[in-house]
Amino acid sequence: MRVCFRSSIKPELIDEYKRRHGAVWPEMLAALKAAGWNNYSLFLSRDGLLVGYVECDDFDKLRARMALTDVNARWQAEMASLFENSGQAPDEGFQVLEEVFNLDSQLADAGTTGS
Repeated sequence: MRVCFRSSIKPELIDEYKRRHGAVWPEMLAALKAAGWNNYSLFLSRDGLLVGYVECDDFDKLRARMALTDVNARWQAEMASLFENSGQAPDEGFQVLEEVFNLDSQLADAGTTGS
């Protein structure tokens, strides 16, 4: 399952958000990997738009597994003030985007690899 989601960082705190993500706690990195966050990336625009991408078995189950970890609770609390909607944990405010095109899927459906 491929999942793309969006959120919003306060524009005046973008540098701080980037600084923190330049040195994510090793315990958090290990928890993400153990929970099944594969090929996980975050992209950030200058206006604070945050877009995430992850490959996983089931996004809801993935988030539920992370919610059981102490390190995730600490990380979410640490990051909450940087997000536009700081009334909830950042990982609860993700807006999942609908996938409308995937090159590999369409090539497979057409019976070609595109090579």
